Amino acid sequence: MKKAKQKNPAAVQYTIVPKDLAGHLFTVTVTVAAPASEGQVFALPAWIPGSYMIREFARNIVRIRAESGGQAVPLTKLDKHAWQAAPVDGPLSLHYEVYAWDLSVRAAHLDQTHGFFNGTSVFLRVLGQENTPHQVDIQRPGDPAASDWRVATSLPELGAKRYGFGTYIAADYDELIDHPVEMADFALGTFKAHGVQHDIVITGRVPNLDMARLQQDLKAICEAQIAFFEPKTKKAPMERYVFLTMAVGDGYGGLEHRASTALICARADLPTTAAPKTAEPNEGYTKFLGLCSHEYFHTWNVKRIKPAVFAPYDLQVENYTPLLWLFEGFTSYYDDLMLVRSGIISEATYFKLLGKTVGSVLRGSGRTKQSVAESSFDAWSKYYRQDENAPNAIISYYTKGSLVGLAFDLTIRAKTGGARSLDDVMRALWERYGRDFYEGGGLGQGRGVTEKEVEALFDEVSGVRLKSIFERYIRGTEDVPLAKLYAPFGVKVSDERKNSKPSLDAGIGRDAGGAKLTQVHEGGAAHQAGLSAGDIVIAVDSLRVNGNPCNLDSLFARYRVGDKVTVHAFRRDELMRFEVTLQGDRVPGITIAPMPGTRKTQGLLRPSTG
Repeated sequence: MKKAKQKNPAAVQYTIVPKDLAGHLFTVTVTVAAPASEGQVFALPAWIPGSYMIREFARNIVRIRAESGGQAVPLTKLDKHAWQAAPVDGPLSLHYEVYAWDLSVRAAHLDQTHGFFNGTSVFLRVLGQENTPHQVDIQRPGDPAASDWRVATSLPELGAKRYGFGTYIAADYDELIDHPVEMADFALGTFKAHGVQHDIVITGRVPNLDMARLQQDLKAICEAQIAFFEPKTKKAPMERYVFLTMAVGDGYGGLEHRASTALICARADLPTTAAPKTAEPNEGYTKFLGLCSHEYFHTWNVKRIKPAVFAPYDLQVENYTPLLWLFEGFTSYYDDLMLVRSGIISEATYFKLLGKTVGSVLRGSGRTKQSVAESSFDAWSKYYRQDENAPNAIISYYTKGSLVGLAFDLTIRAKTGGARSLDDVMRALWERYGRDFYEGGGLGQGRGVTEKEVEALFDEVSGVRLKSIFERYIRGTEDVPLAKLYAPFGVKVSDERKNSKPSLDAGIGRDAGGAKLTQVHEGGAAHQAGLSAGDIVIAVDSLRVNGNPCNLDSLFARYRVGDKVTVHAFRRDELMRFEVTLQGDRVPGITIAPMPGTRKTQGLLRPSTG
C-alpha cells in the first residue's frame, strides 16, 4: 500500500509514547488546531466496537492537563469520560497518561516485552471534529529494553515506513480507532490473497514457529472468503490486512477491525516445525485457524454490513440491536465452514466441530428462556456480564446463532433443490449494505440494515418463505431441529450421551481446599440436593476430595447412577452436609455424519455460485 499523501496538517494530531514500560504508562498528546470557541470538549469511548460491554476506558487516564501557547488552560471534567477546556485563541493541546495493563484484545497493554493499544483506550475524541483527518505520531520508547521493537498496524503510513515508528494518518476518528497497534520484536510473515498483502504478526515466545504453514493455511482461508463475497472479481475490501497475534501460555480471543484483527492465543495452538507434518491440523491449531477465519469473516459481516444502530456507533452509551445472531452467529457458522471449503479440514472434522457446538447449545436450560434476538439485545447486561447462573438463564447468540444460520442454509437448499443457499443471502447483504459502506457512491454508503430489511431480504433472495425460522428459532426459544433439517441430505444427527457415568451435573473448578462448584445446572443432582455455585466440596461419603477435579470423578466412579452419597462442603466458612442422589452425566454427545452409501451430501458444504 502506498503512503497516504496529505498537503495540509491534520486538524487533529496525536502523539503517543510508551513512556514507562515497568509502570505500564502511555503518554498521549492531542492537539486541536481550531478548538471550539465555546470551549473544546474531549471524550474517551466507553466501549469498543465488537465487544458489547461498557468498559469505561477513561478510568485508566491517570492524569490530564491542557495548555495553549505554552500556558495552562483550565480543564473541567463533565462526566466519567469527558472533559471541557476553557475557550482559547489558537491551537489547544491535552497531555495525559494512560495506564495500560489489560492483556486482552479489547484495551491496551504495555510492559518490557511489548506495547499494544486500541484507539478507543488511548485517543480522546475531539467532539465536533470527528469527521476531519486525524494524524498520529507513534514514538519509539526510550527504554533500552525496547530498542529492537517495530510497529505493526493497518493504519495508513504518512511519514512512517512500513513496520516503523513515525506518523500515520486516518480519514476520521472512526478510522483512527479501527486500526489497533502492536509494538514489539515480533515474528512477521506475509502472503498475498488474491493480490492483497496480508501480514501475520506473532508477539510472544513461540519456539519453532512454523510460519510457512501458517502463511499457507491463512492464504487458503482468506482467498476462500474473498471469493465467497466477490466470486466474479475476487476483490478484497481492503488494500492490506494484518493479523495481530499475542501468544501466551493459555488464552483465546479475537476482535475484528476493518483491515486487521487483534488475536490472543495459546502458544501451543500455533504450528511448530518440530511436529510431524500432517495433512490436517491438530485440534489446537484448528481452533486457532477457526478464530482467524471468524475474525476475517467479520471484515465483511459487521465491519461493513452493519446493524442500522451501528451506523454510526455511539461510543458513549450502549447500542442495542436484536441482530447479533446474524452478525456474530452467522460469522460463527461460516468460520469452520470456510476451513472445510478451503481444504484445511475434512468434512468429518467439520461435522465433529459442529456436533460440539450443538452439544454446547443443548447443555444449558437458558436456551428455553431467552431467544437469540433477546440475547443479542441484552448482550450489554447479560452475555458480556455472565455469572455462575448463566447456563440456566441465557443463550449464546454465537453458538445458537450459528445453528440458526445452518437452519436457514439447509432450509433454502432443500426447498430450492440446491439452486440457492444462505450464501446467496450473504452476498446480497454485502452488495446492498456492505460493499460501499466506506467507499462511497453506492446505496450502502454509511448505512446499516434494519431488522425488517433483513427478514424481507431473506425471503426475496431465497425465494422461500422463511418467517417460521424467524418466529421459532430467532424470536422464539425452540431448539433448531437439525436431525429433521439434515435428513433430506442423508446426514444423521444423533445423541450418543452415556447416562452410566454418575455426576453432580455441575461445573467443577480447582480450589486449595477441595472441588469448587463453578456452576450448578438447573435440575441436576447438585441443584436438587441444595448445593450452590461457590460451594467447595471437601468429602464424599467421608472420603476426602482434593483440589484436582479428577479426584471427584474417581470417587464417583465407585458408584452407580441413582446411588445416594453424603457430600460435605464449605459454603463461605460454614461446613454443610448434603444428601445427593447421583444422576447420569447429562452432557449431550452429539454426532453428525453422512449415512453410509449416500451421495446426497455432495455439494452440501460447498459454496453456491448464486
